[in-house]
Amino acid sequence: MSGAHSQWLGPRAHGEPCGRAVLKAQPEHFRVTEILDIELSGQGEHLWLLIEKRDLNTEDVARQLARVAGLKLRDVSYAGIKDRRAITSQWFSLQLPGRDDPDFSPLWNDQLRCLTSRRHSRKLQRGAHRANHFVIRLTELQADPAQLDERLQRIAEQGVPNYFGPQRFGRDGGNLQQARQWAERGALPPARGTRSRLLSTARSLLFNRLLGQRVADGSWDRILPGDCLAFTDSRSHFAAERLAAEDQRFAQLDVHVTGPLWGAGQAPVASTVQEMEQQLAATEPQLCEWLENAGLEQQRRILRLPLIGLTWHYPAADILEIEFTLPTGCFATAVLHELVLLDDEPGGGLESET
Repeated sequence: MSGAHSQWLGPRAHGEPCGRAVLKAQPEHFRVTEILDIELSGQGEHLWLLIEKRDLNTEDVARQLARVAGLKLRDVSYAGIKDRRAITSQWFSLQLPGRDDPDFSPLWNDQLRCLTSRRHSRKLQRGAHRANHFVIRLTELQADPAQLDERLQRIAEQGVPNYFGPQRFGRDGGNLQQARQWAERGALPPARGTRSRLLSTARSLLFNRLLGQRVADGSWDRILPGDCLAFTDSRSHFAAERLAAEDQRFAQLDVHVTGPLWGAGQAPVASTVQEMEQQLAATEPQLCEWLENAGLEQQRRILRLPLIGLTWHYPAADILEIEFTLPTGCFATAVLHELVLLDDEPGGGLESET
């Protein structure tokens, strides 16, 4: 990534970038598809739509759906916010008690189309999808294919540090700047969406700092005394000593060490790791206190990000196309960070990949 992006990510785990490339020269070069593991009943007051959008914000699509359906924006739900400069397929749900399906045909065009629609008894919740599937094309590639192949194979076997992507911090760090301003005042933004966004930004900064420290000392994929572990797709965690010595799940990238998503309460770590995380808190006391007073509880996030089904090929000498699946809430930019330096993509910044 260029300086504008990579400043929000910490040290690389697998060595210096193999070269450089351009990301998102066209929206078609970044494709994301939500993977949903929910069986829709076909009945109920909620209409679920799988929508493909091109070069559009998730929030803008939600507004258009609400307008055509005659709903308030709060009655339109989506599982995650997806990149604007991309082609993404994601789910939306609309609450329509006692109403037939609206006629959305005026909306559909080259930028927006409906792939599937089905009724269900419940609304779509944030983070309800299981994973995101990515197909990414890097152009103007300046790198040795043999070195890239070796790096990609290593990533497939060992995973990458699970950094929050630069999207989380806003253009030119604007989200973080706002979060610091509110923390200095000891107050919270009144708007729910803004409040959630800025609290997430502060948590992401602290997590990336801790992860960067553990990448630098080589412990991001090692178990330290007092560590707390979690499975790839689970939000629950357990003490490292509960993992038996003969258990191969850590080596097989099914179980990982975790880092803090800061909040109130006692962190479930001890010994070396507890000391490390307390030292982290001491570097940002104002943000930590702000998060604790906001009512957020301590949570954990895995430090190591496994890639599911990683494949790649070279459609031309200066093009690399990679394909993989990531758990919900993880960022493709964390993967690209380990490969090449990326020139800023034309036409706007990266957004969330949740």
